[in-house]
Amino acid sequence: MSGDTQAVSSELDLVRSIYADWERGDWSSTEWAHPEIVFEMVGGIQEGTWTGIIEMGRVWGAMVNAWEDLTADPEEFRDLHDGRVLVFLRNSGRGRHSGIEIADISTKSANIFTIREGKVTRLALYWDRDRAIADLGLAD
Repeated sequence: MSGDTQAVSSELDLVRSIYADWERGDWSSTEWAHPEIVFEMVGGIQEGTWTGIIEMGRVWGAMVNAWEDLTADPEEFRDLHDGRVLVFLRNSGRGRHSGIEIADISTKSANIFTIREGKVTRLALYWDRDRAIADLGLAD
C-alpha cells in the first residue's frame, strides 16, 4: 500500500515498524509514543482511557502479562489520510493461568493510531473490528 505523500508513507512506516516488534512478541519499546499519548481500550475486560506513557505501560503491561507468547498479527494496514492509520489484526497467545488460547475467545480486532510529528499521540485498541469501523464511520 503506498501513500500519496511522504508524510503518509512515514506514518504507515512507523506503524509497520511497531508491528514488527509486536509480531515477535516484543512489547517493550515506547519510542514511537508521544509522552502524553492517549491510550484507549475499547471493549474487552478492561475498557477505558489513560494518558501518558507510564499509564499506558501500566495498563497494557497488565494485559500483556496475562498471556504467554502474546503476539499481534496484522492482516491489513489502512491509511485514513488524516494522520490516522487503521490496522486490522488477530492476536495469538495463551492465558498464563487458564491456558485458554486467545484465538478461541478473540474476535477480529483493530487498532487506530493517530500520528502527529512522527509520534503516536493516540492509540485505540478495539477488541471488535466492526465497532472500530462503525466509530470511524467507514464501510468495510
